[in-house]
Amino acid sequence: MSTVAVIDYGMGNLRSVSKAIEHVAPKARVLLTAAADDIRKADRVVFPGQGAIGGCMAALEKNGLRESVMQAMKTKPFLGICLGLQALYDFSEEAGGTPCLSFLAGSVKRFPVQPPIDAATGLALKVPHMGWNQVHQLKPHPLWQGIAQGTRFYFVHSYYADSTDTQDIAGETEYALRFTSAAARANIFAVQFHPEKSQRNGLRLLENFMSWNGNS
Repeated sequence: MSTVAVIDYGMGNLRSVSKAIEHVAPKARVLLTAAADDIRKADRVVFPGQGAIGGCMAALEKNGLRESVMQAMKTKPFLGICLGLQALYDFSEEAGGTPCLSFLAGSVKRFPVQPPIDAATGLALKVPHMGWNQVHQLKPHPLWQGIAQGTRFYFVHSYYADSTDTQDIAGETEYALRFTSAAARANIFAVQFHPEKSQRNGLRLLENFMSWNGNS
């Protein structure tokens, strides 16, 4: 039986992620866990969450999870969701500047304080970016299997990833500017949107993850 550890560091509605994975992979053992040993022993790992990156990084340190998360990112299929994407970068502008895990090159920036303008409609865009938006796939990947180019997923965020290495960008989204909405490197795939809230296509992405061997 395959075991997937969903990292519980006390932020966001993590149970909805667990329930979505149980739905697409009913034979898998899904652990919503804050135990480093569970993360080390799992066959695959999901790093979800929403909220403040400073709190996320502090919780990883406080609960002794940072080392096990870093090891998982090097050795097994690993899926980051929302904060789980942002935490992979070098640095976030949030809270006056927050060092992150530095697994992907780049930084996490806040959308402009002044309401950005939608070039198509001329209307002000709201921050946080919340709702359905298209993801433009920039390179093929097993987790995109069965998901059409330009598919809409559900977003909730005020900060966005700005990737330094274009080879890491698996998908981009337009919201006043183009930002990395999916990143991939080796056994890691991470998304800014919430697949657990994105209906059929979000469930398909989770199903693809649960059958992925970590090779791209």
